[in-house]
Amino acid sequence: MPTPLLMPALSPTMTEGNLVKWHVKEGDTISSGDVVAEIETDKATMEVEAVDEGTIGKIVVAEGTEAVAVNAVIAYILEEGESADDIPADDAAPAAASPAPEAKSEPEAKPASKAEAPAASVPAADTPAPAAPEGADGSRVKASPLARRMAAQAGLDLASLKGSGPQGRIVKTDVEAAMSGGAAKKADPAAALAKVPAAAPSLGAAPSADVPGLPAYDEIPNTNMRKVIAKRLTESKQFAPHFYLTIDCEIDELLKVRKDLNAKSDAYKLSVNDLVIRAAAVALKQVPAANASWTEKAIRIYKQVDISVAVAIDGGLITPVIKDAGSKGLVEISSSMKDLATRARAGKLSPEEYQGGTFSISNLGMFGIKDFAAVINPPQGAILAVGAGEQRAVVKNGALAIATVMSCTLSVDHRVVDGAVGAEFLAAFKKLVEDPLTMLL
Repeated sequence: MPTPLLMPALSPTMTEGNLVKWHVKEGDTISSGDVVAEIETDKATMEVEAVDEGTIGKIVVAEGTEAVAVNAVIAYILEEGESADDIPADDAAPAAASPAPEAKSEPEAKPASKAEAPAASVPAADTPAPAAPEGADGSRVKASPLARRMAAQAGLDLASLKGSGPQGRIVKTDVEAAMSGGAAKKADPAAALAKVPAAAPSLGAAPSADVPGLPAYDEIPNTNMRKVIAKRLTESKQFAPHFYLTIDCEIDELLKVRKDLNAKSDAYKLSVNDLVIRAAAVALKQVPAANASWTEKAIRIYKQVDISVAVAIDGGLITPVIKDAGSKGLVEISSSMKDLATRARAGKLSPEEYQGGTFSISNLGMFGIKDFAAVINPPQGAILAVGAGEQRAVVKNGALAIATVMSCTLSVDHRVVDGAVGAEFLAAFKKLVEDPLTMLL
């Protein structure tokens, strides 16, 4: 029977997507790993790879179609000996809407998810997937490129695993279950959709923007990115009881250390933001209770500091994650941040690079903003808003003096972090910023 190619769930919050472009046409022969389509998710526009070889027998959903539901059949792949006559006749494409908007990258980091597209997969890296293994009977073992990479890295024999994907295909969750010693669970499309966070309960109709007396205006249609930003931030303010703590940090010594370090080599150029990330990471290791998130069953205290950093992109923002920032030095943080920011603006980040952070930083100091309060990035427990460094009058030893001062505001989810813990974190952060050599130890 022809293999259905399904609309993949390419991010944890994706319930539908826009099929922007087909890279193949009916009758084309494809191999595992070939890019077959571009899909605009609620996070980004991403290339989708084939996980099986065969021939494109029928394209069910035309390119430019919007709002295609996850797990809907978008095409059929014919294997050897099959023909278009074997394709079910009752499949029809979803109702086409207007052409998909121009591809753009999407906003915030979301919680890590084990949901995986059953019939397509996005590569986790630029390295090629290992060759498909064979089973004991000589037949090809069906596995997604990501599953193959994970199995190769973990030294697992794919032929010994039982796939939970369509037609026994081995997917990411099967490899993870084998790595943890558990049994791979049978895939259930309903269960996969259940992993997608439900929409926030309505608190009533929003006020209408259409009121008498408005002047002429232009309308810019909301992209998936803007819709997700609106949804996630509304949920955050509805369900996370925010409170705010502000502290002023004198950064003259930090600026001096940055200048001295940059003068030592042309191989790197440290920014103030790089030092802020390093200080926050070290402070979170010193106050681990602030590196936390809320669940209905328990508060999770994370053992690793993964810092999401807000990056402005065309039409919104995205928060690439510096993984294990607590163990990285300044040069490594600086290099990682430059690479992530560049690829974020180009829409080239893979999902694992903007999902799963444990704490966020948003810096508007470069725009001259003195101070502000950021909205928490769910499901994280806190976000640090960093303002501009500016010369201010301060009192030192009973006398007026001039210092470069930077105001930082911590937005905190009170379900997770109490005021004393937030204050303890900011005190540790301030000490590191004002005595930056201590963060280099």
